[in-house]
Amino acid sequence: MPNRLAGATSPYLQQHAHNPVDWYPWGEEAFAAARRRDVPVFLSVGYSTCHWCHVMARESFEDPGIAALLNASFVPVKVDREERPDVDAVHMAAAQAMGVRGGWPLSVFLTPDGLPFFAGTYWPAAPHPGLPTFPDVLTAVADAWLTQRDSIAGDARHLVAALRAAAAVPTPVRMPPGALDDAVARLARHADRRWGGFGSAPKFPMPPVLVFLLWHHARTGDPDALAMVEVTLSAMADGGIHDQLGGGFARYATDARWRLPHFEKMLYDNAQLLELYADLALATGSARHRAVALGIGRWMEREMRHGDAFAAALDADSEGEEGRFSLWTPAQVRDALAGEPDDDVQLLLTHLGITGPGAVPRIASPVADLAAARATAPEDVARRVAELVGRLARAREQRVHPARDDKVVASWNGLAVHGLAHAGAALGEPWMIELARAAAGFVLTHLASAEGGLARSWNAGRTSGPAVLEDYGAVARGLLTLHSATGEDRWLQAAEHLVVRARVFAHDSGTGFHDSLGADLFLRPRDLGDGVQPSGNALMAEVLAILATHRWDESLREEAGRIVAATRAWENPLGGGFALAVAERLATAPRELVLTGEPSPQLAGLRDVALRRFDPLLVVGYAGTDHPVIGRVAPVTAAHLCEGFACRAPVTEPAALAALLA
Repeated sequence: MPNRLAGATSPYLQQHAHNPVDWYPWGEEAFAAARRRDVPVFLSVGYSTCHWCHVMARESFEDPGIAALLNASFVPVKVDREERPDVDAVHMAAAQAMGVRGGWPLSVFLTPDGLPFFAGTYWPAAPHPGLPTFPDVLTAVADAWLTQRDSIAGDARHLVAALRAAAAVPTPVRMPPGALDDAVARLARHADRRWGGFGSAPKFPMPPVLVFLLWHHARTGDPDALAMVEVTLSAMADGGIHDQLGGGFARYATDARWRLPHFEKMLYDNAQLLELYADLALATGSARHRAVALGIGRWMEREMRHGDAFAAALDADSEGEEGRFSLWTPAQVRDALAGEPDDDVQLLLTHLGITGPGAVPRIASPVADLAAARATAPEDVARRVAELVGRLARAREQRVHPARDDKVVASWNGLAVHGLAHAGAALGEPWMIELARAAAGFVLTHLASAEGGLARSWNAGRTSGPAVLEDYGAVARGLLTLHSATGEDRWLQAAEHLVVRARVFAHDSGTGFHDSLGADLFLRPRDLGDGVQPSGNALMAEVLAILATHRWDESLREEAGRIVAATRAWENPLGGGFALAVAERLATAPRELVLTGEPSPQLAGLRDVALRRFDPLLVVGYAGTDHPVIGRVAPVTAAHLCEGFACRAPVTEPAALAALLA
């Protein structure tokens, strides 16, 4: 019989709807039940593509005996961290303050008043070296609640007081001179010069850090900043983290050489990597990076479209095994390529490094090496390899696919709109811009809240709870990019509206924003650091800086600068990449290319000259008959390069604009 999760919008919660555990969704009903029964709350936070969440579900939450123990002594609450990132964030902070390393599933015990007092992650159902069993944990916590109640309550109050004190606003500090150069130098000390990335295994792509390095190179010409990006993205493109058959990237690699992925694929990773590979293609002229960017776009279109928007993620598991969909043996490849010449099959096995059981395809032998060994023209080998890869990909389609989380998350779709519009304009691929336009329209229509703001997510015709700061920041940024790519004013107006709506999150200090309203949390979260995604505050700083350039409003630019200063990202560049990227934008006078005139092929030609160059700090805008700097303008098709409230003489020909921008 289904439990209370049966009506949830989240596929992750629906996965637990038939557990024998008497799950509650997050909300007052659960805490009221805990107060009425005088028992703790057991909070389990995860997401639908999380491998160890699946393991704990199979071992414990589907076990009637463990479920009975859990139901008898606790009120169990299940949360999808992708629907409620704020719930996840404050309880992850509490867990880490208790000495828990972090990760998912996140397991936290709370008092009936919602204060955390004990936490962990995955606990096995049966004895395992170095870990207590989940039944033992439940028994110990239930006994402690009965016998040590006052101590538990006091410890919880002290923990929450410490977390609130830690969240206090630090004294504002100006970014020191040379801080951006120093941040690059710090990253260089952690960089893996051979295989890319930073540190050792496991390795995450960390797109915000790579964006900062690319933008720093764009502003300063620093070759080392570009080199760190290039070695990372090149090694990733050749590794098993990159799906060589279908495009797209897995969430992270378990090894230092990007060979063995953790197989789940997240929309937010791929949206950001799409922008990066497109920009690197512009910066280096690399056909390989261009092809990778196109592959990400096609993967998003083929695998992730949900209506006109994009689903959240693909699972790591299929048929109950992690990576089963993606692993190959030589025998399986030969079966899939039945009828092909043995030499050609061996060519592909060598190229993709499929030499033993359970291999992840990667570029083990580049086409150039294969061509040299065969004494054949590289273009002929490349063509043959592409044919064989295509056939292997079609054979893989017959396998059982990983499950897809169909939630349409506002912020992740905002990242997708930005990545697609940016890459489509940069690479001259209109189909990407059309995908971005459709997704933007979907979000503004189907994720609109009754109050005029946004909902966090949508699935099967229903929205979840209210959006958080990162939703407003990411969607507004995507809309601004789409405005630059299309010249359509509606996207600029919608972005400005979202910025107004986001003011509800304004921080009490007047600097930046809270991450959510946080009315049902013991702490109102405010994340000033960037991880694998930009923080909500960094996204809003970028939006404000771009709007300041469009509207020539210095107050918005100053506000963006205060947010960046509050992050102190230069002190920890690995944890503040996107804030540092915004600092790069703010390090020079605002630059805008203002296009005037009615939509026409001539206007599109001028726009394309600007957007198909590697110049990420240039803002492309459009003016009607009036502009805050240009003033009254005739409706003539022209491009005006404006810097620091001064504009150069307009140009009307693409060649003249290219020369001006160069």
